[in-house]
Amino acid sequence: MWEMSLVLLAGVAAGVLNAIGGGGTFVALPALVAFGLPPVAANAVSRVALVPGAVAGAWVYRHELVPVGPASTKALTATSVMGGGVGAALLLVLPASSFDAAVPWLLAFATVILASGRRLSRALSSALGRSAGMSSQAVLIGQFFLAVYGGYFGGAVGILMLALWHIGLGLDAAVSNPMRITQLAAIYLSATVLFLMASDALSAPLLLAVMLVGALAGGFAGAHLARRLPAWLLRGLLLATAMITTVLYFLRG
Repeated sequence: MWEMSLVLLAGVAAGVLNAIGGGGTFVALPALVAFGLPPVAANAVSRVALVPGAVAGAWVYRHELVPVGPASTKALTATSVMGGGVGAALLLVLPASSFDAAVPWLLAFATVILASGRRLSRALSSALGRSAGMSSQAVLIGQFFLAVYGGYFGGAVGILMLALWHIGLGLDAAVSNPMRITQLAAIYLSATVLFLMASDALSAPLLLAVMLVGALAGGFAGAHLARRLPAWLLRGLLLATAMITTVLYFLRG
């Protein structure tokens, strides 16, 4: 019961983080690995478990969606579904050793983006300018590659989305956050379909069920908390979690 309580709390924390600003992978993946799951299986289980939380967050924000530049919401969502499926397929097809070796570096990459995302966005926006903005095709191409990354690993993919939309279109992060959550749900859903059919995601049904319940509660609560808690506090907690997780994975490897 003690172990399941920890998994439940990890699910709640992951759901809250994803609903607020992204980064649930930093909590869910290490928690499952700590309970004995191989990294690839843990990644699949965490993705399946986080789907309900992402959907719950998208439901809370359903009336606040703002189009991402010239790309329609339907086209953007379809692109996220396709990219998430491709990324999940890559995870299943490539050797498990490839993912094991890549995880610390993927975590490090996501942590750097998390730590410097805002400054990087401002610097690139200033250097490139936004007089014309991204075309619909450019938005969809960028979203596809981000969705592939999200289906394969997913760490900080929501933050990367906000950075792309800010740099290319000048969208404010607070305004585009509801769309970010919706696209995360689309990526996770398509990846989940493949994981349930072809991975070991169901090899630990109790862990999956407990984390799923926690992520669902966390996703629903996090979408409401995002409107009340200071952004700097949430960002600081997420960054601290990301840094500690990254260091532990490098030491573990």
